Amino acid sequence: MFGRRRKSFTFGTISAEDDSTIEIHDFRKEARNHLLLEIFRFVRDIFLIIPIFILIGVFVVQPVIVEGTSMLPVLHDGERLLVNKLIYYKIQRYSWGHIERGDIVVFWYPKDPEKSFVKRVIGLPGETIEIRNGVVYINGRRLHEKYLEPTYNHSTLNFPLRKIDEHHYFVMGDNRDNSSDSRYWGLVPEKYIYGKAFFRFWPSNIGFIEKGEYELNLEKGDNLAKEEEEL
Repeated sequence: MFGRRRKSFTFGTISAEDDSTIEIHDFRKEARNHLLLEIFRFVRDIFLIIPIFILIGVFVVQPVIVEGTSMLPVLHDGERLLVNKLIYYKIQRYSWGHIERGDIVVFWYPKDPEKSFVKRVIGLPGETIEIRNGVVYINGRRLHEKYLEPTYNHSTLNFPLRKIDEHHYFVMGDNRDNSSDSRYWGLVPEKYIYGKAFFRFWPSNIGFIEKGEYELNLEKGDNLAKEEEEL
């Protein structure tokens, strides 16, 4: 009786004598470690993304808010636009694009570079410009601006004939009756123009901003031609 060896109890396939080898998982610890890993990844991604957004904002695209009604009916007060800053960016003699007549540009106000304006390019470097009874003449040729709406253009303001300096531009708002522009404070240096408005993203009329269409009449008036030669 006393010589018999006691057998160990077994439960299924696990021996009661081997219960010390069973692994007990701490699910709370695993969840905590997983959360810390996700937080680390999120912080890492943020630090990688922020410099990219900074570079995009400095060199490529910048959001701006339209303040005022000088560009009606194309742009309205309070609208949000995207400005392409890369298109006019120059590296030595090379650039992505050129400032053209009809472009809607964003620039630092020459009288106070702390402020920025949005206007349309009307006159280019080396050209002559004159405004008679509200009508623009470029190099003596009448500029037919198809983007203007008569509702906002009753102005009969005159502007004396002058030649536009190199690396400068003559700009105006589409709402000629209510626009502070080159007619009043002069030309915009090229270096002050930092982008072209190309996309409206809020609050309505979402989409790309089309370049203004225009025509230059081929015939010159005799008086204008003579005055231009004198310049």
